[in-house]
Amino acid sequence: MSTYKPVTHVIFDMDGLLLDTERLYTEATQVIVSQYGKVYTWEIKVQLMGMKGHMAAQHIIDSLQLPLTVDEYLAKIIEQYNSIFPNAKALPGAEKLVFHLHKHNIPIAIASGGAQDSFELKTTNHKELMSKFSHVVLASTDPEVKNGKPAPDVFLVCAERFPDTPKPEQCLVFEDAPNGVAASVAAGMQVVMVPDSRMKEEMTKGATQVLKSLEDFKPELYGLPPYDA
Repeated sequence: MSTYKPVTHVIFDMDGLLLDTERLYTEATQVIVSQYGKVYTWEIKVQLMGMKGHMAAQHIIDSLQLPLTVDEYLAKIIEQYNSIFPNAKALPGAEKLVFHLHKHNIPIAIASGGAQDSFELKTTNHKELMSKFSHVVLASTDPEVKNGKPAPDVFLVCAERFPDTPKPEQCLVFEDAPNGVAASVAAGMQVVMVPDSRMKEEMTKGATQVLKSLEDFKPELYGLPPYDA
């Protein structure tokens, strides 16, 4: 088992980690690909979790041989997102952990592969939760993030935007996807992975710790304030 090192700052992925949006992404994507008699499988999905929007769209088009350009695909999928993303629910343990860290003045931020417009839709009913974060970095629309996950850019940019600019090793990342874990490791950060239950064990390699739920996280293992008894 890895030795956990104390941290001072925490960075969260959002999709499938704080909010139950990965399921909504799947539903929206299946609506589009069904029009061409295709099935959006878990095997395809797991490869592109956390990618920037354009890269993910190209991957879906290539994998399923869809007769669409990236722009055509994105126009169709955005229509779906507009109707379903406002229904996103917080995942178990997410609000408890975020509110706890905020209460104890631990600097927290979000580093997501998403875009600004979809972020606004997903967080429609989660304004209080989002207000606890120092800042949000969205790889698909942030000009400073040159490369999406699994490159480390989004986490490095996110760390640099904390007022006290912590070193990477002072940051703990929470992720649900292999691309996000790889990006965290490449950034030199510890990472707690909360994978989908369908994730094969070999796809969780590289994570500092793997949990079934955020509810199982023990902050004191990383030198953070423990939950009140």
